[in-house]
Amino acid sequence: MTLKIAFCASNAPIAQAARASLTTRFGDHAEDGADVIVALGGDGFMLHTLHRTRMNPAPVYGMNRGTVGFLMNAYSQEGLVARLCEAEEEVINPLSMRATTMDGAVHEELAINEVSLLRAGPQAACLRISVDGRIRMPELVCDGALVATPAGSTAYNFSAHGPILPIGADVLALTAMAAFRPRRWRGALLPKTAAVRFDVMDPEKRPVMAEADARAVQNVLEVEIRSDPTIAHRILFDPGHGLEERLIREQFV
Repeated sequence: MTLKIAFCASNAPIAQAARASLTTRFGDHAEDGADVIVALGGDGFMLHTLHRTRMNPAPVYGMNRGTVGFLMNAYSQEGLVARLCEAEEEVINPLSMRATTMDGAVHEELAINEVSLLRAGPQAACLRISVDGRIRMPELVCDGALVATPAGSTAYNFSAHGPILPIGADVLALTAMAAFRPRRWRGALLPKTAAVRFDVMDPEKRPVMAEADARAVQNVLEVEIRSDPTIAHRILFDPGHGLEERLIREQFV
């Protein structure tokens, strides 16, 4: 059986050139009905592709034509069909974010890596944190805070000194960014089933924005975050180079 491959690429010239070369060599099928989607770009484009194709049953195989490429495989045209057939699959459940803004509007987004709250003015944010309806921290004064999935734990979360989580761990990382009070609080590990709520204290004086994989909502009052098991993103990796190996390797560099 011939493998039906759909190619997509970021706007970067190097990615567009790769797509043109690959489609000439292997053909190009519509994403609807394809056996696999090959995404050419960096991690940002991979996240964009996963969000855009979440209703498509075809898995996504990324090839790095960007910078970091944590979610991508090495770029090579040689043996591509064999690589796709032999690839290992990882399944990721995203976070759902429900953010209510100061004007009463409700915004719902999904995040594969993390949902983050960030101060949007010159003063530090002041947040109240609840987990499963119970207030766990009445006041966190900080530059921001985030909830990360295991897949996203090496991204913004790791830069904020949060823990790297094994890909199979049924936990989420709750990490503070530049916590001022309590000064030594380093965050928490929560069950994957936990429902996390942030309430913004004094939002007019200390405005806060929320981001779900870089999709921003301004002037939030409250943000509710939980893992969504009804959505499963299928990502393909070359054998021996899956997310579990990458997460382990990241801790020894």
